[in-house]
Amino acid sequence: MLYREAGQFKTSYVADQAIFPILQDRIFIALILAVAFVGIPAAAVSAGSEAYWLGTIALPLMIYALAAIGLNILTGYAGQVSLGTGGFMAVGAFAAYKLATAFPWLNVVVVFLLAGLIAAAVGMMFGFPSLRIKGFYLAVATLASQFFLIWLFNRIPWFTNYAPSGVISAPPRAVIGDFFVTGSESRPLFKYYFVLVTVTLLALAAKNLVRGRVGRAWMAIRDMDIAAEIIGIRPLQTKLLAFAISSFYCGVAGALWAHVYTSSVEALTFDIDTSFNVLFMIIIGGLGSILGSFLGAAFITLLPLFLENVPPKLGLTISVGLVTNIQQIIFGALIVFFLIAEPRGLARLWQIGKEKLRLWPFPH
Repeated sequence: MLYREAGQFKTSYVADQAIFPILQDRIFIALILAVAFVGIPAAAVSAGSEAYWLGTIALPLMIYALAAIGLNILTGYAGQVSLGTGGFMAVGAFAAYKLATAFPWLNVVVVFLLAGLIAAAVGMMFGFPSLRIKGFYLAVATLASQFFLIWLFNRIPWFTNYAPSGVISAPPRAVIGDFFVTGSESRPLFKYYFVLVTVTLLALAAKNLVRGRVGRAWMAIRDMDIAAEIIGIRPLQTKLLAFAISSFYCGVAGALWAHVYTSSVEALTFDIDTSFNVLFMIIIGGLGSILGSFLGAAFITLLPLFLENVPPKLGLTISVGLVTNIQQIIFGALIVFFLIAEPRGLARLWQIGKEKLRLWPFPH
């Protein structure tokens, strides 16, 4: 039928270990990429709402997905609970600003990569307590890093180049030629493609990473750290690597958010609410799943738009405050539901649907 492995033969280990071993999955991913790279931009430009659809909706969704991938690497795969995602995003944002202003000749791609590496170093520093503590106590330690980093960026004016207001604008930078992705000269279409390519490449890298030796070590530490240490996995190096890579992804996401999406660098943008939002994304989307990071980010980003636009079309008038309250109620109810009924989130529901489709008309 439409979704079967029958007749698809693997003649090598490489083919058998491919990310998408089934032809239908490869076609589906190709269609999604075609829609993302061609369909959505073409529809937005032709409708004359490039700034809204690409700049207001697509950009935060993709950047949140990147931050969720970073947290999922640390919490979903390595089992290290973290509430400091917003702080690490702030490190990436301010590091990118300092690099862009101190070295104006640096390409914006290099600036963002270096900002991610600086965030990775900071993440490793705050990851040292993970060798001695875990669970709730580790969550409190990372929560302390969240408050400390935001306080640091607010109290030391060097990070804002001594701006009186503390709020600074991202300097204009181009990837190549007139392809500006930051500053007033940038276009929403250019920003969209830059963020889309960045998120696609980093998501592919994360998927390959968690499928290899490093990912297996993370999952062994997550499932039973004592048994993992007995079989030769070094807990400190493994946990610190998880903190470093997770913080790298969060740092790049923070740099993209401040420089590409909002074009302003402000510490309060990455407060504790940001950390909780990213945590909600991986809980609802699915812990230990790259796909779940995208599903959770899409759900939390698009739900407010749904509540704002659909009820008025049905003749229901809902105030902005009520929309916010309904949104929080839905988030809370879904988190409780997924923690009890399906801890692996929307990604697991999608996987179950695929399994049933493969067995149709005899689903178990």
